[in-house]
This record gives sequence, C-alpha cells and structure tokens, in this order.
Amino acid sequence: MIRPAPPTGPEDPAGPYDSTGSTDSPPGSAAARPSRARRGESVRFAVTHSLPAFVRGVPAPRPAIGALLGAVGQPRWSAATLRALRDRYHGAPVLLGGASGDTLVLLDPADVEEFFARPVRELALDAVDKTKMLAVLEPTGVICSHGDLREERRSLNDEVLAHHEDTHPSHGTFRTVIAEECTRLTAGPTLTFARLRRTVQRIARRIVLGDQAAGDEELHGWLLTLRKEGNWGALRRGPTAADQRLYTAATDRLHVYAPHAPDTTLLGRARDTACGADVDAVGQAHHWMLALDTIAPIAARTLLLLAAHPAEQAALHDQSGGFDSTRLQACVMESLRLYPIVPDLLRILRADTTWRGRPYPAGTHVLVPIGFLQRDSGLVPGGSLFAPGRWCAEGAERDRRMAPFSHGEGRCPGDRLGLMAATEVCAQVLREHRVVGGRPRLDPHRPLPGALNASGVQLALARS
Repeated sequence: MIRPAPPTGPEDPAGPYDSTGSTDSPPGSAAARPSRARRGESVRFAVTHSLPAFVRGVPAPRPAIGALLGAVGQPRWSAATLRALRDRYHGAPVLLGGASGDTLVLLDPADVEEFFARPVRELALDAVDKTKMLAVLEPTGVICSHGDLREERRSLNDEVLAHHEDTHPSHGTFRTVIAEECTRLTAGPTLTFARLRRTVQRIARRIVLGDQAAGDEELHGWLLTLRKEGNWGALRRGPTAADQRLYTAATDRLHVYAPHAPDTTLLGRARDTACGADVDAVGQAHHWMLALDTIAPIAARTLLLLAAHPAEQAALHDQSGGFDSTRLQACVMESLRLYPIVPDLLRILRADTTWRGRPYPAGTHVLVPIGFLQRDSGLVPGGSLFAPGRWCAEGAERDRRMAPFSHGEGRCPGDRLGLMAATEVCAQVLREHRVVGGRPRLDPHRPLPGALNASGVQLALARS
C-alpha cells in the first residue's frame, strides 16, 4: 500500500528543506520545496556510492577495480552514506545534486513500493547516463527507448522471452543445450571462473542464435569490446566512429544468422514475431546476449555460497537420491539478493510530478539503491546472511523489499528464462558433485561481504 504524504509541521522531520538543509520555510507555504541534501552530503554520496559504481564498470564490470574497491571497504562506505541520509531525513525522499542533474533517492519501503507501481511512461528506464552507456552496445534496446516505441520493443521482448508464461516454450531445448555444454565444467577437480564464463558464452550463443553460432568467439569478442567501451559512455557525447563500426559488424553477423536461426532460439522467435521496422527485432539480440552472459557470475557466486554452507548444499539431495531443483532455485535467488546484477534501479521522470505531495520537474532522476535496501536487516531479517529458505515462503517473489529482477512494468522480461538457466547451470555441477571448497573464503557465521568479485572465484569439486 502506498503511504499518503506525511503532514508537515514543526515536528515533521521531512519538512521542507532548502539547498542548505535548513527548515526555515513554514509548513504548507508556497516556499515549501523538496528535501534537498546539503552539498557535502551530495559529494559524499558521489564519492562513496555513484563514482565507485562508474569506475567498477556497468555494462562490463572491471574485475581488478571491483576487487580493489571490495578490499578497501567501499561497500561499507556506501552503506554508511545511505544510512546517514535515511537517518538525517527520517526516510523521506532526498534530492541529491550531481554532474548529470538532480537525483531523488528513495530509502523508505513505501516510496520503493510507489516507485515500482508508477508506469514507465512517467518513470522511464532510459535515464541519461544509463542510456549513454548502453547506446554504445544496444542503441535500439528497450532500456534506451521510451514512449510508444519502447512499448513496441518491450512487447516483442515479452513475446520472445515468454515473460508472461510460467515456462518458456523452448524450455526443453534450452535445458538440453545447457546440459551438453556443462559437461566440461566438471572435467577436473577445480572449476575456475574463466572456464565457467566460456561455457556460459557458448550457451548464450546457442540459445540466442542456434548451434550455427556455438563456436563464434569472434562475435562474442566484438560484443565484449562494445560493453567495455560502454563503460565510458557517460563521459562521451555519443559512440565513437570505432564503436559504430564494431556495432555494425556485430549486427551484420546477427543478420547473417537470423534467417537460419531455429524456431526454438530467441532470434528465431524474434524473426517470426510481427513488429514494425523501427523495433529492430534482430537488434534486441545484443541485450539478450548481455543478459545471458550474467549467468556466469550468478552461478559462480551461488556455488561459492553453497560451498560455505554445506548444510544448504546437502539439502539439495533428498534421501531417495533425487535432486531438489526448486530449492536450488531459491539458492540462486538468494545469491541475487545478496549480490544483485543491478544494485541501483535508476529511472527518470518524463513529466512534472509530485512525490509525497512535493513537486519534481521532468528530467529528475529517481534512484532506488535496492542492493543496499534488500541487505538491510531492519527491512529484510538476516539481510547479510545466506538464507535461501526465505524464497520458499508463499509470495516471496512478489515481496517488494527484495527485487533481484525488479517489479512492476520495469521488471526484467527475461526473469524466468534467466533464473532457469542459472539454476540449471548450477544443477549440472551439483547433481553428481559437491563443491567442497572455494576461494575467496566465506565465513558462514559472519555477515557476508558487501561485494563478491566473481572473476576471482575458484571452486574445488568432489564426486558425490
């Protein structure tokens, strides 16, 4: 339920603040303005939260930078900054200044509920910096779109990814692909992230494009280069000439595959779905490849967490010798809660609007630091502990305190497909093997670290 705007008055901690944080304007006066953080608070937020996220890399995370930030405690700095903002403004939305304009940060569950409830035509996904990054690698993607065109592209994605169906029509084919490719994961006593990543890339190419592209590492290399260039997109006016040439080469390759892609593949389903030319059905494959590649870090973190929690791993095998895939799916969801692929949900107001009765102009960014919130033990019990059982409770996937795939109109259209694929990759490792150790070492009796660099994960395997 969305909470109504709180009354303003002398006791109201979320009363009108001016740009210095003072509360001199009388409640309810024409001078009342949104709560604006002090300049020092905006700087602290940028230094401890926004800037590290940019430096770490968004389309293509930089492993070395991520490891360094984790080692020096950056996740703790970020959490401390967000807690300080919430305490000072008593959970009210707070407006922070920044290089790309004002950002309204939401830290109260009722405001997060409203964030998910508002339509994307009003609260759009194509925020400025995000679009500048993604425009390098998927300029015609859903996230870079708004209005009628965005709805057409989203409709295509919903159809291809079977967003509104419990099981994807190609579920059986995809599981076979994953099983065939994952045989190489357990070929030795040690599973490195590099081997897991190569396997997932082959799976992604076969699911999106078909067996014809299984060995096309050149295409994947082009896509990875574009993602790395996208990391710098926020600092540039637009894609460089080299970026455009590389994007054209990758897109041309996709068009070569499209006529021959089997009907069961994502590209084959897109080809056979009626849509306008502006939708660029084939161009959507750039994002599908990006999304499926995230299965590697998801699986690596899930398996490492299970190595540190042997009782949870043992529970996957019932006494009759079967394997509990539903429980494993809960483990994957818990891994995503602890280490979300997208820790900040960023949108932009497309029209003047109000929040808690206060006005905000079009162009204002709105941010939900969901990675922080869904680890907050005040909101989610045992927030920094690995507790997969929480996902077995009825309605857990609809609990908006936790949002591994977001909620509302902005929910990821590939949520079920991605969850199935990540769960099945983990299952292929665990059905006949146990993860008996791993690096980095995790202490199951202490709060888990705020960051976990997947590229550094190494797992020790033993036959069950």
